[in-house]
Amino acid sequence: MFKKIIFLLLSLFIVACSTSKPTVRTTKSVPKKNATVKKTPVKSSSTSNSTSHSATSKESTNRQNQTLEATSNVKVTTEVVLKYIDDFKEIAKDNMRQHGIPASITLAQGILESGAGLGRLSQQANNHFGIKCHKEWNGPSVSHDDDAEQECFRKYQHPSESYRDHSLFLTSRSRYASLFTLPAGDYVAWAKGLKAAGYATDPKYPDKLIGLIDRYNLHQYDEEVTGKYNQREKREVVSVSKEKSYIVVQGDTLYSLSKKFNLSVDEIRKKNNLKSDSLSIGQQLIFK
Repeated sequence: MFKKIIFLLLSLFIVACSTSKPTVRTTKSVPKKNATVKKTPVKSSSTSNSTSHSATSKESTNRQNQTLEATSNVKVTTEVVLKYIDDFKEIAKDNMRQHGIPASITLAQGILESGAGLGRLSQQANNHFGIKCHKEWNGPSVSHDDDAEQECFRKYQHPSESYRDHSLFLTSRSRYASLFTLPAGDYVAWAKGLKAAGYATDPKYPDKLIGLIDRYNLHQYDEEVTGKYNQREKREVVSVSKEKSYIVVQGDTLYSLSKKFNLSVDEIRKKNNLKSDSLSIGQQLIFK
């Protein structure tokens, strides 16, 4: 009887030890599963941020590649310039009919002087041509740093008033009188005449205006008013026939110009002291 009791106790002890082992294994497996789950969102977040940064960088690069810098130190995209032209082309044409100033010249000056409408003077004073107060001005004004600090500039209620005042400014001053003896559609002569009359001190001012007119085909608005020739084509024909000078337009390369003027690329470089093959719109080249 005593042996049976001992045997029964040993059997119960063995069963109890065998039952406790799976419980220990189950407890250890839990942290392993949790560690795996935690890694997944971290990896996904990193990938998302990298993709977003890449897309932003690409967009920024494209935006920079489409900009031009105006004299008001404002960088604008081609899209902004085209919208500016669309907004003010009719006003420029009306001023051409009334005062004789080529619409192409007025628009090019507006783009250049106002930063296509984004410059400080155009934003705060609707002044698109940088016209200063002068003695005869009795209207509202704003102060702006230019040749000197805090100079007085005219302020208008609407940009159209700035366009009208620009025309009156040129027609009412004797030093610009010679401009109105030029053909209304000859924007090249007008651009050079403005510089000669002292409108701007920048030696490249005429080339900048001509470059804008050629790039955005602003001469078409002169033709709509005058109904006359395509000024750009006429200017190129004259330049080729005389083989003296030429204003670079969009699409020109040293190679294409070498074919047009029957000169080698090296000869063009030497005549113009060019250090590279890059050309800029509005640049003047010599082909003697």
